[in-house]
Amino acid sequence: MKKAVDIIKEYTIFIILIALAIVFAVKNPAFLRTSNILTILRQSCIMGILGMGEMSLIVVGGLNLSMGACVAMSSVLIAILSVHMELPWPVVILLTVLLNIAVGFLTGVIINKTKIVPMIGTMALSTIISGAAYLMCGGLPISGIPDSIKVFYQGSIGFLPVPIILAAVIIIIMGIMFKYTYFGRYIFATGSNREAARLSGINADSVFIAAYTICGAMCGIAGLLMAGRVGSGNPTSGSTLDMDVLSALVIGGVSFLGGEGKVTKAVGGILLITMLTNGLTLAGVNEYVQMVITGSVFLLAVVLDSIQHNSLNLFGIHFKKKA
Repeated sequence: MKKAVDIIKEYTIFIILIALAIVFAVKNPAFLRTSNILTILRQSCIMGILGMGEMSLIVVGGLNLSMGACVAMSSVLIAILSVHMELPWPVVILLTVLLNIAVGFLTGVIINKTKIVPMIGTMALSTIISGAAYLMCGGLPISGIPDSIKVFYQGSIGFLPVPIILAAVIIIIMGIMFKYTYFGRYIFATGSNREAARLSGINADSVFIAAYTICGAMCGIAGLLMAGRVGSGNPTSGSTLDMDVLSALVIGGVSFLGGEGKVTKAVGGILLITMLTNGLTLAGVNEYVQMVITGSVFLLAVVLDSIQHNSLNLFGIHFKKKA
């Protein structure tokens, strides 16, 4: 009996995914068409890439609420470099990713050295980056993104969209890193007990900063896809990404307590959020009602996570039940 319960707990997210698919398919048979399934997968790619970066942070004991701002800034930077400066697309992508890596690294250093709560630090950073994005484009979207950039979101190789292939490669690499490399184990060890990790010889500070650097790289790649998706550099793009990604990860079993999470479940959570939005849209549900439903699902997931671990460590602020 206990084994059956453990199996159900292990695969709960995938059981929910199947149940949702059945419900939406009954409501609208078009939900299960190949074109719509590919649409769901394509729409999941930006969240999936960001989710890998955010997962590394949550597992290590950090958090980043500036991902949406970084994605928006990246799309604006890509537009400036490719439209105004007419640089080759490899240079555009390289400069964008390098800038985000630098931002991620500096964020990790600041949070690690000052010991500020990651939520507060990255919220402040989000405001700074958003302001910078508006300054870069004068507050207006920059249109005319070339096809060499658009292809990364709108293109296909055979029947598979390019963003799905790109996201799959990144997810596989991150999955291998978490499970089979020393660095992946160091991330989990640091998030589980930072002091114990330090005493065991792990440079916990470097691991923490490296996780933020990885997250920065993911923001740069996601910004590339966002620019290709909307076809412009828009300082408002990605405004809801932070909460969407957090919702997906918590639903996928990545605990805010740190030191716990699986890539497969995280991907399941990302697919669930995207599928929920897609299915509700096909069912004709109002956009604002969708926001209420998604927010409620996130709240429920956080509550269940806190109950399961008998404590709550939300956004770096620790609460624990009294004995």
